[in-house]
Amino acid sequence: MMFTKLAMRKLHQNSFSTKLFSRSFLRPCKSIIPTTTMINNTKNKVIIDHSHHIIYIILLFGLLIIAIFLTSPSNTPSFFPLQLSLFNPSKQINEREYYRDDLERALVGASTENKTVIITIVNKAYVEGDKAMLDLFLDGFWHGEGTRELVNHLLIVAMDQTSYERCKFLHLHCYKLKTDGVDFGGEKLFMSQDFIKMMWRRTLFLSDVLKRGYNFIFTDTDVLWLRNPFPNLYSNQTIDLQISTDKFNGSQENPINTGFYMIKSNTKTIALLDAWYAGKDKAIGWKEQDVLIKLMKDGTFKQLRLNVRFLDTLYFSGFCDDSKDVNVVATVHANCCRSISAKLADLIVVLHDWRRFKNANQTSTLYGWTQHVNCWDSWKN
Repeated sequence: MMFTKLAMRKLHQNSFSTKLFSRSFLRPCKSIIPTTTMINNTKNKVIIDHSHHIIYIILLFGLLIIAIFLTSPSNTPSFFPLQLSLFNPSKQINEREYYRDDLERALVGASTENKTVIITIVNKAYVEGDKAMLDLFLDGFWHGEGTRELVNHLLIVAMDQTSYERCKFLHLHCYKLKTDGVDFGGEKLFMSQDFIKMMWRRTLFLSDVLKRGYNFIFTDTDVLWLRNPFPNLYSNQTIDLQISTDKFNGSQENPINTGFYMIKSNTKTIALLDAWYAGKDKAIGWKEQDVLIKLMKDGTFKQLRLNVRFLDTLYFSGFCDDSKDVNVVATVHANCCRSISAKLADLIVVLHDWRRFKNANQTSTLYGWTQHVNCWDSWKN
């Protein structure tokens, strides 16, 4: 009987435990089964942790670049070679220390390996208009034979701000000449007082170039370069000055023209330019070309032991004396002409003649130039 009661009590306890377990098992348990909210929170936490790491890495990388840039100002980091080279203050400072002035920087940029530069001088009147003289001058290099690469050694000297800005726009080698408040901007008619002043300022500038050790070819902007002239210019170091002429007869009686000449930098030529510029005070109202002719006739060339060569108009021609052979002509100068408009009109015709000759028959010896009517008429006004 006792055994029966104990068995019944044990069975009742087991039944109660089974019910309790069933209720506990079926009740939702947060600690055992993760919900969707918990999963999303976990993912967001992981993403945030990764974002923090990426930001830290970017900041550290940026600080590293800044540290390299600040500690090595003379060496542009290879990470951004273009940007840092364009905005590197130390580079600009070094350039100022290396070059004496803006002229030195311009000469270095334009010169050949043997320090030779092609120089022309322009003002506002030569860069403005529907067809400016400077544009026509450059057209000659474009259509000429073996002349395009010579533009790399061409230095444009601007007498005013307008011509300087035009030169920079064309991406040429440019230098703005200081004129001490004198206005050289407008057209200066041949032999006018402003024309004479501008010619003497040009002579003083070219003397400065020689004293810096640079050889140069000076060319007026109204000279068309139809062929590379260097093969017809002696590279012999004994020749100090090679100068164009209005008429050629091979002697010192040639009427020289300072619109195109090549000069070597040495003690003799520097002395010549000094004497040339000093002559302006003794010859009031004379243009610089007249003073140079007087120095030649008075024996200054011989006293300085200058070796001078007069350039044949067959190769270096002008409106005063046309070349007789278009197959060999190198330059054509609009000399013997009074106004810019007349020079422009006739030089455009010359360039047209040249292009027509090249397109037709490059070996013709019977080819003739169109007459320079506009320049002839310019003296009537």
